[in-house]
Amino acid sequence: MSIEVGSKVQGKVTGITNFGAFVELPDGKTGLVHISEVADNYVKDINEHLKVGDEVEVKVMNVEADGKIGLSIRKAKPQAERPERPERPERPARPRRDNRSNDRNERHQPKENFEQKMARFLKDSDERLATLKRATESKRGGRGARRG
Repeated sequence: MSIEVGSKVQGKVTGITNFGAFVELPDGKTGLVHISEVADNYVKDINEHLKVGDEVEVKVMNVEADGKIGLSIRKAKPQAERPERPERPERPARPRRDNRSNDRNERHQPKENFEQKMARFLKDSDERLATLKRATESKRGGRGARRG
């Protein structure tokens, strides 16, 4: 009997690892059931679900060119046996914030014209440059005299 993708076969668990279980198939080949394919719910410890020597029905998920066989126990179960995943309740929508600037500040401050904005910018810029210059000179040992 050849192993075909999609077929369901009986197998025997021959080994268990932290990432899955190895299952021996009827023709003597061995395939792997990944831990995510053991049960429909989250499996933290595979030893809670399978033991070496257990007879399990598996579905062949893939057969690779190098001979590796991917198996699934949860997909081998008939649809009626598989428990329905509970639907998540919808979350209430979060109130959205406006990305607009704070309206209160805009209402209380008179509008600036271009000259006022430019004057404020130049004043702020000069203050920042003076602070930067003082910090730089103090690091150089700023005696005020430059060497030529």
